[in-house]
Amino acid sequence: MKVIFMKDIKGQAKKGDVKEVSEGYAANFLFPRGLARSATDGNMKTLENQTSAEQKRKQQEKDEASALGKKLEEMIIDLKAKAGEGGRLFGAITSKQIAEVLATKGVKIDKRKIELNDPIRTLGVTQVPVKLHPEVKATLKVQVTEG
Repeated sequence: MKVIFMKDIKGQAKKGDVKEVSEGYAANFLFPRGLARSATDGNMKTLENQTSAEQKRKQQEKDEASALGKKLEEMIIDLKAKAGEGGRLFGAITSKQIAEVLATKGVKIDKRKIELNDPIRTLGVTQVPVKLHPEVKATLKVQVTEG
């Protein structure tokens, strides 16, 4: 019996897969739990529509992330910090502080998406990578001045 899986089942199939399973497995396990539907023409058409809609949504998210990436590449974030001898900062600039400054400029980015391996501890301009989408990365310029 051909079925369309509605949810991921570890070791069996992923959501949207169409597979041949035994009738007993489908009738007694998959259907009652809502994990699968029979692969009728109507259900196959619904699956195709859902798949195409999801692909459009993913492409739109990627396009939006690319546009935001271009905007970030042009931006320079200015942060003021107290510094000592040799341009070393008292304390450090963290991804949280960078995210807060971006939020004041109207760009909301989660601090976890800012890939700052170590906090910034020196004056000057630092290139900070930002992961906006699994396939889109941007580089943000952070300028730290004494203040």
